[in-house]
Amino acid sequence: MSTTKETQEKMIEELLQAYPEKTRKFREKHFEVNDEENISGSKCSIKSNIKTRPGVMTVRGCTYAGSKGVVWGPIKDMVHISHGPVGCGQYSWGTRRNYSNGELGINSFVAMQVTSDFQEKNIVFGGDKKLEQLCREIKEMFPLAKGISIQSECPIGLIGDDIEAVAKKMSKELEMPIVPVRCEGFRGVSQSLGHHIANDAIRDHVMGKGELEETGPYDVAIIGDYNIGGDAWASRILLEEMGLRVIAQWSGDGTINELSITHKAKLNLIHCYRSMNYICKTMEQKYGIPWMEYNFFGPTKTIESLRKIASFFDETIQANAEKVIAKYQKEMDEVIAKFRPRLGGKKVMLLVGGLRPRHTIGAYEDLGMEIVATGYEFAHKDDYQRTYSEVKEGTVIYDDPSAYDLEYIAQAMNVDLVGSGVKEKYVFHKMGIPFRQMHSWDYSGPYHGFDGFKIFARDMDIAINNPTWNLMKDPF
Repeated sequence: MSTTKETQEKMIEELLQAYPEKTRKFREKHFEVNDEENISGSKCSIKSNIKTRPGVMTVRGCTYAGSKGVVWGPIKDMVHISHGPVGCGQYSWGTRRNYSNGELGINSFVAMQVTSDFQEKNIVFGGDKKLEQLCREIKEMFPLAKGISIQSECPIGLIGDDIEAVAKKMSKELEMPIVPVRCEGFRGVSQSLGHHIANDAIRDHVMGKGELEETGPYDVAIIGDYNIGGDAWASRILLEEMGLRVIAQWSGDGTINELSITHKAKLNLIHCYRSMNYICKTMEQKYGIPWMEYNFFGPTKTIESLRKIASFFDETIQANAEKVIAKYQKEMDEVIAKFRPRLGGKKVMLLVGGLRPRHTIGAYEDLGMEIVATGYEFAHKDDYQRTYSEVKEGTVIYDDPSAYDLEYIAQAMNVDLVGSGVKEKYVFHKMGIPFRQMHSWDYSGPYHGFDGFKIFARDMDIAINNPTWNLMKDPF
């Protein structure tokens, strides 16, 4: 199927015929086909950050997931309480492969999950006393923990438990920071509000309270990198090779002390704009710290970003950036020479959260692959405005698509690869379509930086050119 604007608009129109008229009118606002007006930034009419229509199966997460699963969970030297029933299991019993240094259960707690395990009597009589006791037990069991965060689940907000009072009382009693986070899952329309609430909690309880003994002109902070599969480490290598000093990571392999001293940075480098732009804007307003969005997916975007970052500093850093680029250029050329003949011309369809629907585009294009459709689970308008200039005219853009939408578009466009989340993975495998889980790198990674691109290229090749597909009947 050709990817002209007219053919794609017709496809979307046919897709929407499956919905009742009222739902169709609601859903059609969430689709758009890229054109010259969008690329230039003069138009962006796609609707986003609004409630999912009841009855339409969404792939979004909740506010609690955005706070605990994304922002707070990767901070390694704090114990994060999932305060509520154990049923919120996806984020109280699992992580996003946020790698961290340290000894598990001693001074690193990322992969340990703690829940207050609400029962019916707690719903009736409240869970304040239970939460107090849980804080005491954490202090006793994990004496090297530097703090506790209380991540409230839906019932906490419904019954009115005063987690702020508990946090204040127990922080004084245990002599450690205890941060209440009002991230009940029902708040907002997606996990996006959870990011914002988490950022606000850091602002109110942690930020600016630490002191850095020695500051330097090249101090920077990595913001919005959760070290999935080691991403932040791969990024940090390049920044330090340039001569910069990373004083904080938000929040993959990060610590509460790093959060508290970030206000001493000379520049905040934000990778995931959607989850951390709030705190960067706050630090700019309060401390005068500039921030810069960068992209370390694929050599083309990595090189662009290294030069962009270096331009903020002096000629020494700029010269170092060119040395770093030259060091890895040959290796990147060899990777592209190896995999581009195997992947060139393959059509890719994306649906992820945060930054990946636009940031990963350059990495695919470095391998000769074409993004024919992309979109977000929980983006805002400014995310789409940033995306249109990254994709070609005729690319299908969608917001919060349903499972049906994704399956229909994948078949209609005869895509070669789908990159999305674990909830979608096995559906597409059953359809005979290669798939990569682009939230947690499908148990692989890192994908950031030059080291990450080698793994990214290999994984895309494994997904598409796996001989297993030869044993299956073509679903199209």
